Amino acid sequence: MCTALVVGNMIGSGVFLLPASLAPFGGVSMLGWLLTSCGAICLALVFARLSAILPREGGPYAYIHAGFGDFAGFWIAWGYWIALWAGNAALAVAATSYMQVFFPVLGHSEPLAGAVAIGLIWIVTWINSRGARSSGVVAVVTTLLKLLPLAAVTFIGFFHFQPENLAFNPHNKPLLSSLSATMALTLWAFLGLESASVPAGDVVEPEKTIPRATVIGTLLATVLYILSTVSLMGLMPADTLAASQAPFADAAKLMWGDWGYWLVGFGAVVSCFGALNGWSLMQAHVPAAAAKDGLFPSRFDQRNAAGVPIFGLVLSSALVTILMAMKYAGGDSGVKIFEFIILLATATTLLPYAFCSMALIAIMLMRGKEFSPKDYVAPGFFAGIGFVYSLWALYGSGADIVMWGMLLLLMGLPIYVWQLKERFARD
Repeated sequence: MCTALVVGNMIGSGVFLLPASLAPFGGVSMLGWLLTSCGAICLALVFARLSAILPREGGPYAYIHAGFGDFAGFWIAWGYWIALWAGNAALAVAATSYMQVFFPVLGHSEPLAGAVAIGLIWIVTWINSRGARSSGVVAVVTTLLKLLPLAAVTFIGFFHFQPENLAFNPHNKPLLSSLSATMALTLWAFLGLESASVPAGDVVEPEKTIPRATVIGTLLATVLYILSTVSLMGLMPADTLAASQAPFADAAKLMWGDWGYWLVGFGAVVSCFGALNGWSLMQAHVPAAAAKDGLFPSRFDQRNAAGVPIFGLVLSSALVTILMAMKYAGGDSGVKIFEFIILLATATTLLPYAFCSMALIAIMLMRGKEFSPKDYVAPGFFAGIGFVYSLWALYGSGADIVMWGMLLLLMGLPIYVWQLKERFARD
């Protein structure tokens, strides 16, 4: 279930579009995938080691709190929580968009599309309110259902492979700039690799299960990403692939006809729904972990009979609903605001990766007697690579987004001061 949570959260809606985005770069994109994958795997190893040393609920928040103290813990929990529920709005919109394959009316009625998207939010909220096992079962089922059509198109596509379609650098662009562009595109495909560490309180033997799930899940997604890109680039001419609005669906239609198109459309809907389920689980547990440490209002740790932090789950979904209403009712301006918030949320999600890379070394130093000098060699290496990877991702977000991300984090300072006041009043 933990592995399915990692794979399900990483493989959301983006993978269905990435081959088209990478098509103009040809074989250079393979180098981009490999370099990005190395950074992602190093981060997976960072989270694996952290979860083995410190198997606590809250994932990135818990590690940063342990490594850098109350303020850094609050700061990251604040930004990460906002990024989680705002990102869920994007997944609900993407799922509704893919449902147009089966229900074309959704493409012509904004109110109906909005109602369906909001309905999806509250369906996954209900699933997660029933406990971690309920959401875990959904994660396993949806991950299998999404992987089957993707894997089928990928592997059967190799039987239709035409080597002349795959050029190393089809437009003869400068290698370094092409490599930089492909890395920027592929970086976003690995968001979610930390997912297994968040619900640690509900995991059996978390010190063993979470590291294995994190590494295995990241490797599975990496293999599928690279193979699918190669397969589709060999199956379709570069210009055709680059112009495709649904590359996997078009590839399936090319090989199998209309029923293949419908199969991949179904896989895309399930993919978005599965990712939405997994990220909804996280939007409840991150603020709950901070509340348990007295850094968020205590109500965020309020749990129902199934042990779910129900207040944080419902509040987060209510905020997503408001964001969705703004998107579907605001016209062009509303759409632009929505897209900006989602881009901001994506960039904010990357900040905990940089902090966690250094938190691993900080926690090991604090527990100095438990580790010999040679114990720092491997963690120091992949923590360093993970830190550079995270900085690169933030740089790729653009100066405006980084600036607004900083303002978003600074907006949390009054909340932190208020919580300090409440803690001192209790003491």
